[in-house]
Amino acid sequence: MDTLIDQIRIALSARQKQVVNGDGLKPAGVLLLLYPQGGEHHVLLTKRTSHVDDHKGEISFPGGAFHPGVDANLQHTALRESAEEVGVITDHVEVLGELDDTPTRSNYLIFPFVGVLRQPQVFVPRPIEVAEILEVPLRVLQDPRTLRSEPREYAGRLVTDNYFLYQDHVIYGATAHILQQFLRLLPPAAS
Repeated sequence: MDTLIDQIRIALSARQKQVVNGDGLKPAGVLLLLYPQGGEHHVLLTKRTSHVDDHKGEISFPGGAFHPGVDANLQHTALRESAEEVGVITDHVEVLGELDDTPTRSNYLIFPFVGVLRQPQVFVPRPIEVAEILEVPLRVLQDPRTLRSEPREYAGRLVTDNYFLYQDHVIYGATAHILQQFLRLLPPAAS
């Protein structure tokens, strides 16, 4: 039995998900995937290539836009896109729950799902979409020194956003927002 995963499942089921009116926004499903590796839990992130239409070179969760007629729902979108982008075997994923709807500056409304990979697997990036796979230890994300806050220019104005610094990668925007929301559900220093 995995105590941390049980705690996450309970925390997700006990909270009220914040729903955002998505009028005019494109729905997208993403998967915050947890998995054990080397005796500790990790989170799967990807660095997008310069060949994708949106969010070139950014760090993100596996996922993408909802496709009517293909996707039964947004959870299906998150799982389908994770399989396409990095080869996640969706039959091995247990979805634990959902985080809050998250609008982006690029006119998407992200529906984040939290899942756990129940069997070990090697991730294989789809070269047209994924430049790099990041397997980030959960303890690193929980370390307060990893979270930074600095002003930066966006769309011609100065904004102050929180971001995570992992190795030489900056994890910002909706991905950082979703990670912060998730980390608030965890007991201190979980691994």
